[in-house]
Amino acid sequence: MYVCGLVIPVPEDKKQAYRAWAENGAAFFKDYGCLEIVECWEDFIPDGTQTDFRRAVAAKEGEKIVFTWQVWPSKAYFEAAEERMHQDERMESAGQPPFDAKRLILGCFEPILSMGRGDQPEPAGG
Repeated sequence: MYVCGLVIPVPEDKKQAYRAWAENGAAFFKDYGCLEIVECWEDFIPDGTQTDFRRAVAAKEGEKIVFTWQVWPSKAYFEAAEERMHQDERMESAGQPPFDAKRLILGCFEPILSMGRGDQPEPAGG
């Protein structure tokens, strides 16, 4: 498993436009083997003392934070898919994202622990 995550500042009034853009992107990534995508719209983001999600992306007044991640089979699979995706003409015709892409944060990660939906933790006390 390989995980790509993003933190994105999105104008609050562009929530539906973002959702449509994300749905198109999810279909595109699925075509290239992405296993899962989760798109999360800000609900509660506390102000930090030194840093926080807002400061990390220089969020402006009226912007909400989107936290999203993609799960790929492996790093090698992701890298091969990414190379092929950049050759796909749909990448160019996807249109402008409804946010300032220069301020998003992207990171890719190799998991060191995973408790997935199929895992059933032991009940407390036994």
